[in-house]
Amino acid sequence: MPALAASSHLPLDESQRQWLENHAQLRVGAVLQAPYVQLDRRLQQLSGANVELMNWLARDMGVELVWRTYDSQPELEQAMRSGQIDLAPGLGQTPAGLRLWLFSDPYLRVSQLLVGEREGSAAVDLEQLDATSPVALRQPSAVADYLRATYSNLDLKPMASERQALQALLAEQVRYAVLDEAQLSRLSREQEFAGLAVVGNIGFPQLLRVASRRDWPELAAIIDIALRSLPAKDLDQLHERWLQPKYPRLGESAGFWQNLCLLLGVLLLAAAAIIAWLRRQRRRLERQLLDARHALQLREAAEEALRLTQFSIDHSTLGILWVNWDSHVRYANRAAEQMLGYAPGSLADRPLADFQPELNMDRWLDLWRRARNSDEGPLSFETRCLRPDGSWLPADVSLSFLRFGSSEYLVVFLSDATERRRAREALEESEARLKGIASNVPGLVFRLERPKAGAPSAFAFIGEGSEGLVGYSASELLDTGRGIRGLVHPEDRDGYWESQLQALEADRDWHWQGRILTRGGELRWADIKASARIFDDGRAVWDGVVWDITANKQIELELGASRAQLRELSAHLESVREEEKARIAREVHDELGQVLTVLKLETSMCELAYAGLDAGLKERLDSMKRLIAQLFQLVRDVATALRPPILDAGIASAIEWQARRFEARTQIPCLVEVPEQLPQLSDAKAVGLFRVLQEALTNVMRHAEAHTVAVRLSEEDDMICLRISDDGRGFDTGAKGGGSFGLVGMRERVLMLGGSLQIESQPGEGTTLCVRVALDKEKVA
Repeated sequence: MPALAASSHLPLDESQRQWLENHAQLRVGAVLQAPYVQLDRRLQQLSGANVELMNWLARDMGVELVWRTYDSQPELEQAMRSGQIDLAPGLGQTPAGLRLWLFSDPYLRVSQLLVGEREGSAAVDLEQLDATSPVALRQPSAVADYLRATYSNLDLKPMASERQALQALLAEQVRYAVLDEAQLSRLSREQEFAGLAVVGNIGFPQLLRVASRRDWPELAAIIDIALRSLPAKDLDQLHERWLQPKYPRLGESAGFWQNLCLLLGVLLLAAAAIIAWLRRQRRRLERQLLDARHALQLREAAEEALRLTQFSIDHSTLGILWVNWDSHVRYANRAAEQMLGYAPGSLADRPLADFQPELNMDRWLDLWRRARNSDEGPLSFETRCLRPDGSWLPADVSLSFLRFGSSEYLVVFLSDATERRRAREALEESEARLKGIASNVPGLVFRLERPKAGAPSAFAFIGEGSEGLVGYSASELLDTGRGIRGLVHPEDRDGYWESQLQALEADRDWHWQGRILTRGGELRWADIKASARIFDDGRAVWDGVVWDITANKQIELELGASRAQLRELSAHLESVREEEKARIAREVHDELGQVLTVLKLETSMCELAYAGLDAGLKERLDSMKRLIAQLFQLVRDVATALRPPILDAGIASAIEWQARRFEARTQIPCLVEVPEQLPQLSDAKAVGLFRVLQEALTNVMRHAEAHTVAVRLSEEDDMICLRISDDGRGFDTGAKGGGSFGLVGMRERVLMLGGSLQIESQPGEGTTLCVRVALDKEKVA
């Protein structure tokens, strides 16, 4: 048979050969797109890479192909869905396509190329491109999505087609264009694009495959075998013949290298001539400059030194006087003249006694002798100078002996001490004011200092208010080293020391509350608050106050005790209420149930005895039986609402029962996870956890708008943990509460059980409620 003979060289099994015999004609669908599939309308003949490939496969498989062409990919897929074609070449594998086709192994790799002007041979790095180098490409496309996700630096310009992208490149609207090598092969034959060249590969190739019907897996397997049987050389030639761009790459032209060599030769000759001329000019100029430079350097150095010296002295903020041995001024700079209040140049030849009346000749000669013979540096002291207007200038004076040539001078350095004296007086006044304030503050003012980072700290100041607070004077606390820590109650010293160390190590504010003892042994409650100041050199100070909060603390302790009593009372009332509910539930269930049972029995007896006598009476008896059944259900509901009987089977069973009721009432799935073996809880704790679950599910139903709810009961570290989570809209846990007391009631109920309630929620992210209650010790044991 012809099919078997044609496919005899393919490694097919007997079933595959039989399948080809039964399907000797296959319908091939293809999208008309050059260079893959193109139609010569004059000859009515198809050609292209995919046509040539399918003819090879048909020859090897021994089948006849019936070609059907389409104008777009959606038309091809619609033909596949309607059963008009059997296979299609040249498709890329996509998640959507896998639901429609069976794909073969790739037979061609179509690269995505970066095209630009012929400016050089270097490849373009996409990482180096920015907004100054826009790139044009067809969008929307998978290539555009890949570039946008991989290279965020690219400025991508969308184009409707590959031709428009190349035209934008020629019009200099963009710097580069991206298109696959198949389209580039088609367009490169046009003279319009002859000046373009491939400058890079973006590394996102398109893999072409043969797609076949999903209901013919035998065909997909045969196509894979046929593709593997094709020689690699034939596929390479197919790629070069149809898909290889026709641009001459930079450097492939012989004229290019000839022109380049000629240009380099001309440049080398010109460079050699310029270098020779520059060397001659440099040697001539160097000889001329060396002589002039040496002379100028000596002169400029002397003049510069003189100008700098004179400028620095004249513009110094420090007053400088050169004084002869007879106490007359030889030279005074501008700062000295301004300080002493004299006109420029009027200080020369004046004796020092004019602005220092207390300086007589004997004292001056004594200063001269001490400064001349001193080996310890300049003499310094503080004095005051008389100005011409009769005012006095506080000044700091430093004397230094100077020998200049054959002359000797005493250099007097003057600095205005007015601001320093004012600052010192202000500091003294501030210290006096601080001591006055500290002594009148109703507490103990202190300063804790650390000289440098890592050094131990010590109290540098303690206010006199300490005597009124603890009976010790400030000097006693500082001199004895007692400080504030010596006043702390022995049981609270560890906490005090820990809080102080944390503040010192973290360079943050210090806060501590605890008990202190006065000199008389009286117990008081103290609150320490100190603010930290950290300096650049590592020094740090903590300024704070120790307040007496004994009265407030007693009120706080009494209030805490009162709250504890109220919580115990509330727990007792809740227990009594639950017991009363249980009792009422039993009475309603037992007594009303018995009465209703008797009533139902009497009604049945009446029905047996008299229903046949009167049709109206039978109808009335049926109505009474329905009412009795409704009363039975009402009694069960009331008893269950007061105390569900399922609680007697354990909290785990009660949780599952309540979750199933919630699902039935709201149609919201409720996932329940409870342990198989759970220690028995006391009745109060079991009822409390059950009531919390009821309230939480009620809140989910009313407010959460959830799709699912998860309830998990677990045992963790001698604790029973109930966790309720939903995927609803959530809420802001820090916002002020509205008119509902559901959460407040749950929290109080859990506190009465000695447990804790934690709520985690954010708007739009659901809510998780976690209750932890300690297991009974005797049960754990």
